[in-house]
Amino acid sequence: MPTDLAFWLFWLSVALIAYTYFGFPLLLYLRARFAGKNPAAGDALPPITVIMAAHNEAPVIQDKLANTLALDYPPELLEIVVASDGSDDGTDQLVRDFGAPGLTLISLPRGGKNAALNAAVAMVKDPERILLFTDADTTLDPAAARLLAAHFADPEVGGVGGDFHYADPGSSGAGEMSYWSLDRWLKTQQSRGGSVTSATGQIYALRRHLFDPCPPGVTDDFFISTGAIAGGKRLVFEPRARGFGPVAPTNREFTRKVRVASAGFTSLRHRRGLLNPFRHGFYALQLLTHKVLRRMILIPLLLLLISAPVLWAASTGVWRWFYGLATVGQLALHGAALAGLLLRRTPLARLKPLSLPFYFDMVNIAAMIGLFNTLRGIATYDRWDTRRKTQA
Repeated sequence: MPTDLAFWLFWLSVALIAYTYFGFPLLLYLRARFAGKNPAAGDALPPITVIMAAHNEAPVIQDKLANTLALDYPPELLEIVVASDGSDDGTDQLVRDFGAPGLTLISLPRGGKNAALNAAVAMVKDPERILLFTDADTTLDPAAARLLAAHFADPEVGGVGGDFHYADPGSSGAGEMSYWSLDRWLKTQQSRGGSVTSATGQIYALRRHLFDPCPPGVTDDFFISTGAIAGGKRLVFEPRARGFGPVAPTNREFTRKVRVASAGFTSLRHRRGLLNPFRHGFYALQLLTHKVLRRMILIPLLLLLISAPVLWAASTGVWRWFYGLATVGQLALHGAALAGLLLRRTPLARLKPLSLPFYFDMVNIAAMIGLFNTLRGIATYDRWDTRRKTQA
């Protein structure tokens, strides 16, 4: 590679990575600090319908229903719709046996989570009702519904995302848990400055009239929650409204990430209008950075890996040391990721010096494969498999 080309590739890659991981979070922080919005809350509680899709959730469905009915919310304002997506393990009968007032079961043939959610929401005829989306294996804090609902006193708010936590953070997935901690901070800054990019599927709420039927092949939480933005409203974050659930299973983790990334790019294609800065202002830049640049960061990382050794060999003095450190640092990062992969079935894999680089590389590689799948028209997110905690 010519030295001049290596120079431009190196520094353009550094600039892109620095902006994505450091510059933009700083911009979010400054925007939240100096142009932030004060959250509005009201005492009047709107009627809520809890929307839940379920496929073979017999081990947890009755506990989930009991948890939902135990929410600190007036019973006369709370109803539940469970859409069973072709369950064949007795889930439907367990819901029928539960027999609570305001509980509706829709028993559907196998069609995927998105179709199940569409069918569940279609049962809600009141356009002013609030939809609370949650998963069957997510336990909601008793105050969660009340905290989410309070934000709808502000007519500018179209949706509210809650805060998901792992019920057993010490079990596995140290890299993913670190990601959730960063995501929580980013959402806090985004919400204070305007809107979060999207909500987390385990717990979020949306005004009924802002719901757009969820197409096949998209991530349901992103597509549904960004209906608030598409409708000209804010999508805010309420960190006190908490949901608790299991860590995603580590087996087939890479396949799961590829599926999620593929669906993420498909979702962006369906919501591409949100990337228009003339209509959506700062949110368009936020969406581009969060959902496009971060997912394609493997490209500048690879360009760094290629160009740094070229500049190391061609430079002298302090710059030779700089490019040498850049080369060695990258090799150390990816070497630690490889060690995390090779040791993933041992206790050593839980050490952060191995788990974080492994998770970082895995997510970025999966994102690029997901992009290629989307560009090639390969559908990888059409059916829902609870054992993978995603769609399949």
